[in-house]
Amino acid sequence: MTRYLRLLRIFTGATLSAQLEYRANFVGALLASLGEVGVALLGLGIVFGQPGITSVGGWSFREALLVTGFFMLTEGVISVFIQPNMSKIADAIRTGSMDFTLLKPIDAQFGVSARHLNVLRAPDLLIGLGLIAYAASGLSVTAGGVLGAALLYASAVVIVYCIWLALSTTAFWFVKTQNVAELFNGVFGAARFPVSAFPLPVRAFLTFVVPVAFITTVPAQAMTGELAWSVALASPVVAAALFVGTRLFWLRAVGSYTSASS
Repeated sequence: MTRYLRLLRIFTGATLSAQLEYRANFVGALLASLGEVGVALLGLGIVFGQPGITSVGGWSFREALLVTGFFMLTEGVISVFIQPNMSKIADAIRTGSMDFTLLKPIDAQFGVSARHLNVLRAPDLLIGLGLIAYAASGLSVTAGGVLGAALLYASAVVIVYCIWLALSTTAFWFVKTQNVAELFNGVFGAARFPVSAFPLPVRAFLTFVVPVAFITTVPAQAMTGELAWSVALASPVVAAALFVGTRLFWLRAVGSYTSASS
């Protein structure tokens, strides 16, 4: 464990030095973050700005804003921690540099998952936390609700990581997987709204096929105290099942890997 923590410090230090070298990069990333939250808030404004609309799918404006906050927080987690690593798996396989990762005396999955950070998108994390705090300030939120939301959001992060890793692992066979990742991004965009706001077939798809409901809607429901115990228990079960399944998929992919130079 100490060795892995030391490697994380080394990787983080190198990333910070490279990305913060130019201030213009930070300004550009900040503008991108503000534009993204602007689009999300615009969608809420259009829905709740219609005359006579006070709730959508049983969610008030503040409650829906809470979901948007978790969406922005997850966008930050993806942009800062997950995507910078997953996007390089295909390149490593194509160029043969995956050989060096597999030869190192550390777990290869850890090596491809924790080597890179995009610290320039850290404002997404702060914006998401800010939206959650603002939305919660106008709701009846208890300490137990906050703790439950935090625990369920940890499961949500595992779910997101597993989906990204599974999609990226297909590069061992198909090499180019950018389109698949973009497809998930398109579906994940629906997570900025409460899942109950969608028709029943779409709701089922976003819960059982691509489980984005567990990523934003479920933590928001936990924070407001409106989450059923069955769903609260299902979230970590889904996360654990995805983690085990993704781990086995990764090991199978690595077992079938042949060097680009062979």
